[in-house]
Amino acid sequence: MLDICLLGTGGMMPLPYRWLTSMMARYNGQSILIDCGEGTQIAMKEKGWSPKPIDVICFTHFHADHISGLPGMLLTMGNAERTQPLLLVGPKGLSRVVSALRVIAPELPFEINCMELTESEQTISMNGFRIEAFKVNHNVPCYGYCIVVDRIGKFQVDRALELAIDKRYWSILQRGESVSTEKGNFTPEMVLGEPRKGLRVVYCTDTRPTESIVQHAGNADLFICEGMYGEPEKQAKARENKHMTFYEAAALAKQAKARRLWLTHYSPSLNRPDEFLPAVRKIFPLAETCRDGKTIELTFEEELGNCETSSKS
Repeated sequence: MLDICLLGTGGMMPLPYRWLTSMMARYNGQSILIDCGEGTQIAMKEKGWSPKPIDVICFTHFHADHISGLPGMLLTMGNAERTQPLLLVGPKGLSRVVSALRVIAPELPFEINCMELTESEQTISMNGFRIEAFKVNHNVPCYGYCIVVDRIGKFQVDRALELAIDKRYWSILQRGESVSTEKGNFTPEMVLGEPRKGLRVVYCTDTRPTESIVQHAGNADLFICEGMYGEPEKQAKARENKHMTFYEAAALAKQAKARRLWLTHYSPSLNRPDEFLPAVRKIFPLAETCRDGKTIELTFEEELGNCETSSKS
């Protein structure tokens, strides 16, 4: 099960009713945070999730509303007696930015490792899933992220019996590992069926529409995309500031054939995003406006049904 929570949905500045944009994911005992604007740790406390087990923090870019909450988050982790190393991922210059922010958080009981993205597309392999980073189009270097959980094919018991593979090796082959025995060498392909549909969650903010977004959001179970402006008359402003409107995000979701769209990263002037939702759904019917704390649980597709989910704000 992959848990996704939009901790905050605001852009530019935190508001009394809206924290800055940040997303947290949990899978297989691991936690991933994408962006960490001011107030992120408060939003996390309101949700009841803990920052201590976060394995990696990914940054889309280095504007303050996406990274200014990092020093406080690191201190909170340290106060929670965290000792495991923490991986930070972001555009080139990440090490310099983190060093500057750590002037006010100099002593921590855990190691920080920085991975700077230098290519248009890069993949970070984790335990049981991967993070795909892809460049988007903002007025500073900026990346979107995919969290991808692959799923191997079903174990074919009849094939294992036919090959006379000892049952003690079955779990190893199910994990995708090969085994060598007195009867020969056995590979996962010999006993596994075709790969099954996994899970894909895509997150991007602060960008104009790009082909890279469409490619990575293709058939995504959840596409989280910025909708800086809901007002149609702000199209020119969106182009000028390298942001997107609700309608552009919906068009991307339609083109990518995503399963659902969550709009986020609202302008401070956008008080009632829901007012514009009927027009957005004419483009992409499964679009949703989001409030802080909106959560979804994604599970693997079953034999006879679609991807099982539950969602709540």
